[in-house]
Amino acid sequence: MSDILTIGSAEFSLSLSLPELGMPEILCLGRPVAGAEPLFEVERSSRINGMDVAVPANVLLPTGGMGFFGWPAVAGHRMGRDFVAQFGQWTVERDGRTTRLLGTDPVARLEIVVELTAHESGVIGMASRLTNHGDQAYQLDRCMAATFPVPAGPVEVTSFTGIWGREFQTRRETLGNGIWSQESRRGRTSHDRFPMLFIEGEGTRFGVTLGWSGGHQLVIDRIDDGRRLVHLGELFEPGEIILAPGESYQSPVAYAGPDSEAFHAFVRTELLDWPGAEMAPRPVTLNTWEGNYFDHRMDSLKAQATAAAELGIERFVLDDGWFGKRDDDTTSLGDWDIDARKYPDGLKSLVDHVTGLGMQFGIWFEPEMVNPVSELYKAHPDWALTIEGRPVLQSRTQLVLDLTRPEVSNYLFGKIDAVLSRHAVSYIKWDMNRDLTHAGGRDGKAKIAAQTRAVYALMDRVRAAHPKVEIESCASGGGRIDYGVLARTHRVWTSDCTDALERLEIQRGASLFLPPEILGSHISASPNHQTGRRHTLSFRALVAIAYHLGVELNPLELTDEERDELKVYIKAYKRNRALFHAPGANFRMEPVDGRYVWGAVSAEKIVLVVAQGPQMVGEQPAPLRLPDSVTRLGGQWRISTVLPAAPHFIRISEGQKALLSGAVAFALESAGLAGLPLPMLAPESAMLLEFEPIKGGKTHG
Repeated sequence: MSDILTIGSAEFSLSLSLPELGMPEILCLGRPVAGAEPLFEVERSSRINGMDVAVPANVLLPTGGMGFFGWPAVAGHRMGRDFVAQFGQWTVERDGRTTRLLGTDPVARLEIVVELTAHESGVIGMASRLTNHGDQAYQLDRCMAATFPVPAGPVEVTSFTGIWGREFQTRRETLGNGIWSQESRRGRTSHDRFPMLFIEGEGTRFGVTLGWSGGHQLVIDRIDDGRRLVHLGELFEPGEIILAPGESYQSPVAYAGPDSEAFHAFVRTELLDWPGAEMAPRPVTLNTWEGNYFDHRMDSLKAQATAAAELGIERFVLDDGWFGKRDDDTTSLGDWDIDARKYPDGLKSLVDHVTGLGMQFGIWFEPEMVNPVSELYKAHPDWALTIEGRPVLQSRTQLVLDLTRPEVSNYLFGKIDAVLSRHAVSYIKWDMNRDLTHAGGRDGKAKIAAQTRAVYALMDRVRAAHPKVEIESCASGGGRIDYGVLARTHRVWTSDCTDALERLEIQRGASLFLPPEILGSHISASPNHQTGRRHTLSFRALVAIAYHLGVELNPLELTDEERDELKVYIKAYKRNRALFHAPGANFRMEPVDGRYVWGAVSAEKIVLVVAQGPQMVGEQPAPLRLPDSVTRLGGQWRISTVLPAAPHFIRISEGQKALLSGAVAFALESAGLAGLPLPMLAPESAMLLEFEPIKGGKTHG
C-alpha cells in the first residue's frame, strides 16, 4: 500500500498518496486522513468503454493523454512531439514544514517537483517546477502552480470582479457541469479578475489564491466521478516559455486556507517582510495627490506639511509631479530627475521640513512606464515593449519599459537609488498605471512573464539597497494586489476611489484575503473627486478608520471646524489602531439591509464600526447580533465612547439613548443571542462604538 502524505494541520490539511505511475492522488482536503486505509487502495472501475486500467482523476496537476480526459494542468511539446507527459518514480523530501515530491518521465525526458508547505497560519502553499532533461527545447504551454480538490454536488464559488475605482466586488455563482475558468491577460493582477476564490460545498469552505502579479489562470474542472479540481497558475502567451535543455520553469506559489483569519495570519506573520522584522504602528499618512495633483509649490507644500503635523499626521507622501517637466500625465515618465522649475534647490528643503516636524517622508514613482514625450524615450525608444510592424499602442499616454533588459533595470535602479540615497525617504508609493498589450522584446517574442519577474527583481534590489524603506503597491489603485507583490511590499492602495460609500464594498471584499493594516484607506475631500458625492467628515473618517488611515486632501483648505473634527478621528485611530491591527482581533459581518459592521475585539476592549450605505428597506433595523468571536469573552459590558457624538439617526428611543450613553450594562452573551437594539442610521452615515468591560463583571479569554 502506498504511503499517505499529509501536509497541514489537524484543522486544515491536504492528504495525498503516491502511485508508482501517475500524478499524486488527492485523498482529501480539510481534516487529515487518520492513516492507512484499505478503501484508498480499491481500484476504481468505469463504463465498459472506459480504460482497462483505472486512471485516477482526482490528482495533483493532472497531465493529459494517458486516460485522463479532463483539463490538463501541465501541457507542452517538442515541435509537436513529447506532447504526452506521465510522471512516476516519485521520491519524497521533507524539510521542516516543506514537502517536495519529485517525479520523472523518462520517455518525455521531463522532471517535475511539487513543493508543498504547511504554514503555521494554517495556510497550505503549493508550487511546481518543471525541468527539461531532453536534448531539444521543450515548449511549455501550461504548468499550473497548484491543484486543490473541490467537493462534488452543489458548489458555490465567490470570486472578485470590478473596474478602476470599484475593485473587489464579490460575485457568487453555483458551479455547473462544465469548466469554470477565469483568465487575465493584462500583465498585472488586474481590477476585474483577481486571482482569489472562496469555494463552498458539502459542508466544506476554503479559499485559494495565487501569489502572482502577471497573467493568470484559475480553472475549476469537473472530473468523471462528479468531483472537481481547482487549478491555479500563470498564463503564458504563445511560445513564451521555451525551456532549453537543462532549463527549468518555476511557477508562482498558490495558497489554500480554511478562512479569512488564516489568510490574514499568513500575510502578517509569514509573507510581509517588515523593516526591522516587526511592523511599526501604521502611521497616519497625508498623500498629496488629490490635494495638489501636478501643482507643486514649495511654500504651499511646506505649509501643508506643517498643517498635517498639527493634525497629528505622521507621514507625508509627495505624489506625482515632482520630476522631469511633469505638469500633466502626458509627459516625463522615465525622467526621474527632480524638476528644477518646481524645486530649484532640490527636494532636500521639503524633506528636511517634513522630517523636522517629526513626520516620515514618502515619494511616488512609476518606474515601469515611459511617456513618449520624455527625454528617456527620445534617447531610447527601443527600450519600450513593442512588436515590430504593430501599432505602438499607448494607454494613459504611456508605454511599458522592457525591464528584462539589464540596461533598463540598471537605469531605473540608479534613478530610484539616487533619490533615496540623497534624502531621508522612508516610503515609496510604487505605481503602475496601464495594462500590458503586445508586450514583445527586441526578438519579437512575448515578454509578459519575464517582465513580471523583472519587476520583482527591481523591487528586491531596491529593498536590498534600502532595507528601511517601506513600499506601497499601487496600480491605478487596486490593480496589483496579490501575495506575490506583497512578499516585497508593505501596503496596498486599495482603490483610487476614495468615496466612502464605494469603499464599503471595496474594503469588505479585499478584507477576505488581506488584513486591515495593509489596506490604505484615506479621508478625502467633499465633494469626492471620483464620484462627486458629498459626505460628512464623520462618514469619510469612520469608513477608513480601521484600516491604514490616511488623508487625501489639502489640509490648508479645511475650515477650523473641519480641522478640529479631523483631529478627533485621528486621535481615535491612534487610540484604537493597536487593536484594529492586532493578530486575530478583527471581525466582519455580512451586510444586512445596507448596514455594514466590522471591528476588533480583545479582553479589555471592543471597537465596532457601524456604517449605513443605502437607505434601509426595513421599517426598523434588526438588533445587531455580535459574532461568536466577540461574545465568547463573556462578562458585563457597556458602551463607553460614541463617535460622532451625535450620529445621524433617523429616530432614536430613550432606551437607545441610555444604551449609547453607557447607562445600560449588558451581558455580552445577550448581544450575541438577542442582539444590540441600535437606532437606524441615516443613509451614508456611520458611528464608532467603543465597549469596555464593567469592573467586577466576570469575563474569560
